[in-house]
Amino acid sequence: MIDAATWRSIPLAANSAAMNMAIDEAISEAVAAGSSPPTIRFYQWEPGAVSIGYFQGLHQEVDVALCRQKGIDIVRRRTGGGAVYHDTKGEITYSVIAPEAMFPKDIIASYHVICGWIIRGLKHLGIEGSFHPINDILVGGKKISGNAQTRRGGVLLQHGTILYDLDLDTMFSVLRVGKEKLSDKQIQDARQRVTRLLDHGSFTKEELYQALLQGFTEDKLWQQGTLTEGEQRRAAVLVEEKYGRKEWTGRR
Repeated sequence: MIDAATWRSIPLAANSAAMNMAIDEAISEAVAAGSSPPTIRFYQWEPGAVSIGYFQGLHQEVDVALCRQKGIDIVRRRTGGGAVYHDTKGEITYSVIAPEAMFPKDIIASYHVICGWIIRGLKHLGIEGSFHPINDILVGGKKISGNAQTRRGGVLLQHGTILYDLDLDTMFSVLRVGKEKLSDKQIQDARQRVTRLLDHGSFTKEELYQALLQGFTEDKLWQQGTLTEGEQRRAAVLVEEKYGRKEWTGRR
């Protein structure tokens, strides 16, 4: 389904949680308006953060006071899905933002396409991944990547994480589902269900990024780019008026 459009790839960079989500929305608006090309962006979270799905209740999912105490950001995503702890050192996150006509109408099929780019990237590191519907990637039967998608205004936004490392203690302490059921058995169970890149070799995060970049772009016309001035301005407004505000994060 992917046509011959020239993609823009925005290099790996770190932002606050509010800014990361604002950038995704600003790019989505620009793609919808035809002023920006289909875009692939790689990013990290600085400081660490919890993102919650669009439909989730903040206080049901997150220990807000503990996040504040630990200096961990909290943000509500535009996409659905569950609460995710994003460790600054522990993952690379990506966004794919493009006209939805470039992808299959079927949601699972479109997940399969984009998750296939991640699988292709992992293969460059000698790691065999597989797509597990609806939106996970498994390595050796364990989850290494979770993904979420929304379609609005004719634009598809999919973003997801690829685990490089994993701080289970912090994750379980700030997510209420983990906190309420915290036990040695549960931590052991999580370790059995989740894997990370470092479980499969001595890779640097830069090596992971370069492999992902190759996996995402090798079948495309693409060039490295940056946010436009308009996208930067719009993202700053969205942080101020939406993603950085308690009214948005705590709306449910």
